[in-house]
Amino acid sequence: MADLRMNVRRLQALRASGTPIVALTCYEAAFARLLGDCGVDLLLVGDSLGMVVQGADSTLPVTVDDVAYHTRCVAAVESPALIMSDLPFGSYQVSPQQAFESAARLVAAGAQMVKLEGGTLMARTVEFISERGVPVCGHIGLTPQSVHQYGGYVVQGRNEDSVAQLIADAIALQEAGARMLVLETVPAPVGHAIRDAVDIPVIGCGAGPDCDGQVLVLHDMLGITPPPLPRFVRDFSAGGGGVGEAVRRYVDAVRTRSFPAIAECYP
Repeated sequence: MADLRMNVRRLQALRASGTPIVALTCYEAAFARLLGDCGVDLLLVGDSLGMVVQGADSTLPVTVDDVAYHTRCVAAVESPALIMSDLPFGSYQVSPQQAFESAARLVAAGAQMVKLEGGTLMARTVEFISERGVPVCGHIGLTPQSVHQYGGYVVQGRNEDSVAQLIADAIALQEAGARMLVLETVPAPVGHAIRDAVDIPVIGCGAGPDCDGQVLVLHDMLGITPPPLPRFVRDFSAGGGGVGEAVRRYVDAVRTRSFPAIAECYP
């Protein structure tokens, strides 16, 4: 019987066919099963769990132990979706060796891909991990682990120099072996430009409708997270019908590119 589970080859094929990739954060088994049944392609065990599960005011306190625990929970049930886990702050910046050791722990817990934040500076680390058999997703634009450096959750790519750096970062990560990129909180035209600059899937999170897919924090799109929320978040529970219906509405909106709408993009 054919294996219908998502993998990095199928993600690349979705990009090639122009079929948007649907991603959501996921931190536990019941939602992992539900999201898979509803057609979500990719489950992100994000360090966002620090804010939505643990109650912290940023992602920074999250540890590898935390992400590994939630990865095991997500991986405990059968789902056709690919599981991608975040490398949390402080678990990969010291050296490529440290990064691989952290990535190996998440893979042992059930991750099929790991994600790390940073552009050109992290290219060698991406290469080191990839060469050792672990698929890597880069994360550029607004990188929440750098929130203190930004002075808040600030839109990136607002001027020509910033855009040029983001494009250089995307290309450097691809050349280092990254199999996918997450692009967060940039104007929609920047999302379009970066998607065109690389050959790997680009998943937008507040990066406009022209990316190869979209990701949201599950609690945000279910209307659970208290305001204020970023402008790119839509409450898919507003139509009623329960959690499953909300997720199906999200899947359909991403697939048809009706999400994000113009009002949900940064100009």
